[in-house]
Amino acid sequence: MTQHEHREYFVSWEELHRATRELARRQLPVEQWRGVIAVSRGGLVPGAIMARELNLRVVDSVCVSSYEFQSQKTEPEMLKDVTCTEDGEGFLVVDDLVDSGNTLKFLRKRFPKAKFVTVYAKPAGLPFVDEHIADIEQDTWIHFPWDMHLHYIDPIAGAET
Repeated sequence: MTQHEHREYFVSWEELHRATRELARRQLPVEQWRGVIAVSRGGLVPGAIMARELNLRVVDSVCVSSYEFQSQKTEPEMLKDVTCTEDGEGFLVVDDLVDSGNTLKFLRKRFPKAKFVTVYAKPAGLPFVDEHIADIEQDTWIHFPWDMHLHYIDPIAGAET
C-alpha cells in the first residue's frame, strides 16, 4: 500500500501527550508495576511519558524490526532484548500503535506476564493489546509528531492581490 492509497491521520505532540497521560492514569495503582518496557522506536516517547506519569524508574527498551520503511515484514526480528525481566511480570510493554498485531504477538511470547498497552489501535491488532486509548481505522496511516516537520504554508487565497 502506498502512502496515497489510504487515509492519513496526523497526531500532534499535545494530542499524543494527552492520550498517553490518560493511558498512564488507567494503570493506577502504580504499586502493581515494576517498570516500563518501551517498544523501539514508536514506543519510546509514550514509554517515557508513562514512566514519568507513574513515577517508575525502571525503564528499558526492546528493539524489534517489523517494518521496512512503510511496509511490514512477514516475521518480526528481535534486535535488542531487555535485561530487567524474564517473563514481563509487573511490567507495562508500551508502544505507540498496534497495527496488524505482529510485533505485539511476537513480544507476548517473550513477555507472557506483561501488560501490553498502546496509545492507538487498529482493528487487526486489537486481540494483541490489553488496553489502548484511541481506535484507528485499519487503512489509515498515522503520522506521529516525531515523523513530521512544522513549516509555514501559503494561504489558500495567495498573495496575488
